[in-house]
Amino acid sequence: MNTIDLNFNLTEEQELVKKTAKEFAEVHLEPGVIERDDKSITPLNEIKEMGKLGFLGMMVPEKWNGAEMDTMSYVLAMEEISRIDASAGVIMSVNNSLVCQIFVDWCSDEQKEKYLTKLSTGDWLGAFSLSEPQSGSDASNMRMGAVKNGNSYILNGTKNWVTNGISSDVVIVFAVTEKKVGHKGISAFIIEKGTKGFTTGKKEDKLGIRGSDTCELYFENCKVPIENIIHNEGEGFHIAMDTLNGGRIGIATQALGIARASLEKSIAYSNERKQFGKTLNSFGAIKSKLAQMATRLEAARLLIWKAAKMKDSKLDYVKEAAMAKLFASQL
Repeated sequence: MNTIDLNFNLTEEQELVKKTAKEFAEVHLEPGVIERDDKSITPLNEIKEMGKLGFLGMMVPEKWNGAEMDTMSYVLAMEEISRIDASAGVIMSVNNSLVCQIFVDWCSDEQKEKYLTKLSTGDWLGAFSLSEPQSGSDASNMRMGAVKNGNSYILNGTKNWVTNGISSDVVIVFAVTEKKVGHKGISAFIIEKGTKGFTTGKKEDKLGIRGSDTCELYFENCKVPIENIIHNEGEGFHIAMDTLNGGRIGIATQALGIARASLEKSIAYSNERKQFGKTLNSFGAIKSKLAQMATRLEAARLLIWKAAKMKDSKLDYVKEAAMAKLFASQL
């Protein structure tokens, strides 16, 4: 069994990260957030400013222009951003825990120099593309193919539900390089926007988090240089699954931030709204609802913090990250 020091006292640096994220969200993200969500406007200028603060490459080493912070700092900032603007939160989450993390863990120094140095500062935005029309959770059932042709790979297929698909500058794409061997035949590629044969679909009209664009990606005889494969052929599925473990911490924290905003607005409303000559928060039933909301919120935060601390301590955090995502997403 993994053992870990569950001392959740924050360091001065972590307190500063939390404070900075809170102030940025309230000053720069809150104005216009409702309009942006209503009209599906991506907050690109605000995202650029987040990059300048180091919020788009939080766990990337300074060598590659990152902030070189720990996972705890990341979740502290993510909660504050998601509390105000869930769309900015999901953009931040994908760029950090899916895209940048793959570059940190799996890519060559040449690939890091070419791409990660731009992604970690917000100069470029990244996307992660695994799912297809017939394969969501069953990621190994993908059909998109990549055929080696000299010094390139030729990619053909369709990807679905790609966060940042339209606004991104580079996409990490997974495709089958060897058939009939299941997940062992999947490889990962770095593909820049503007590559011939690579096009994006229309922006999906989502129910919520509409400031973050989601779309399909289409590849038709898309020629990708051989140096843009990540690590080795056949390792794509392992790369994706390993990265998604950390991604679950980010998703859980997004849910936590959204739930916290809901609780805060519920408390404020219960202090203002009156029935039978009393404010709502004077009634036992309302007090009980708010108490249950606050308790579950704190429990979700502790699950997230535990998973983050285990990741920072290089312990096996897979179960804890999954539990945090499960619980937080049900708040």
